[in-house]
Amino acid sequence: MRLREICDTLKCEVMGGEDQLDMEIDVGCGADLMSDVLAFIKPNALMLTGLVNAQVVRTADIADVKAIVFVRGKKPDKDTIALAKEKGIPLLSTKLLMYESCGRLYAGGLRGGSEV
Repeated sequence: MRLREICDTLKCEVMGGEDQLDMEIDVGCGADLMSDVLAFIKPNALMLTGLVNAQVVRTADIADVKAIVFVRGKKPDKDTIALAKEKGIPLLSTKLLMYESCGRLYAGGLRGGSEV
């Protein structure tokens, strides 16, 4: 699924990485525990989270996460946005809850890591 489709499906605000919306995302992962992300995420993934600190971007960089969606209308501060830009990781924000966001993406064809 292209990042642009994900943005449309979740009615996201793009906070960084507008030039990368045509990238292909293979799997999705919803987590607030960054240790779970490191343990279970698959390559070329989208991470959905309610955490908005810089550690999320650092974890995404280590785990080869291609983009981050912040759920529940959360938005990171300017330093976190700058770090994501430096790392080349697009940031999106949706007002939807994590559960509904994951469900919409799954229904739209984005698979979870256990199905890869």
